[in-house]
Amino acid sequence: MSVIELNSLTRDYGNGRGIFDLSFSVNEGEVFGFLGPNGAGKTTAIRHLMGFLKPQKGECVIDGKDCFTERDKIQTKVGYIPGEIAFIDNMTGYGFIRFFAELRKQNGLARAKKLMERFELDGSSRLKKMSKGTKQKVGIICAFMSDSDIYILDEPTSGLDPLMQNRFIELINEEKKRGKTILMSSHIFEEVERTCSKVGIIRQGRLAAIDEIESLKQQKIRSFIITLPDFEQAAAFWAELPDISEIDGNKVRVTLKQDLRPLIEAMYRHPVQNIDRENQSLEEVFMHYYGGVI
Repeated sequence: MSVIELNSLTRDYGNGRGIFDLSFSVNEGEVFGFLGPNGAGKTTAIRHLMGFLKPQKGECVIDGKDCFTERDKIQTKVGYIPGEIAFIDNMTGYGFIRFFAELRKQNGLARAKKLMERFELDGSSRLKKMSKGTKQKVGIICAFMSDSDIYILDEPTSGLDPLMQNRFIELINEEKKRGKTILMSSHIFEEVERTCSKVGIIRQGRLAAIDEIESLKQQKIRSFIITLPDFEQAAAFWAELPDISEIDGNKVRVTLKQDLRPLIEAMYRHPVQNIDRENQSLEEVFMHYYGGVI
């Protein structure tokens, strides 16, 4: 069952900026990765979902409710991290978390305190003195402390260090196991690969592709580094596969998509010393949809 739906959603800012006939859905219990570079239209789409913008054309719906006309109901039940978080700078981190809980009529801060421990947040500092990463932790805690069934997250790990990014990924996977529905905008491909079951790629305001994450991974090109005793033997190996390989000293890099037989047969005929596999990232798959340019 679809929980989040966009149907021909359009907002044209002129000069090719905006979103155009954007349509996709996120099913219950699904983590959906919404991918695209800065300026592609991710935040514009998310602001429509949260009811901050009225569609010029089309509609977006969350849990059967129109995102603009029933935005008050949606905003109270969706855990949300905006791309640019607005804080009351004179408040402390904990003061803001408490204020946000009261705003949402939340009973108690037990979950917030657990999240603060998890993300090692010192809530005693004033927000105006916090780094970007520390402020992001406050935003994460505010979004997740209410234990919502639906989350909309716009670049949620922006500013976090690698350790905290990993903890966030663990949190998303825990929520996924609990059946939560999550739409996550990102350009950090590792977190998408590790959390999402489906991916939508947006390019210049239009949906370029939508697919299961495993299907996208199958499009990944496989690269192998073959080590031979010396340059002469590496050159002989390369000569068998010139269209799919390149030589560097005594090493040959072979790039394949599906059929491994040419590589296996060449390896059988030459004194291969070592073989290493290079993993193509989802970013490289993504670049395919952008004609090699992000």
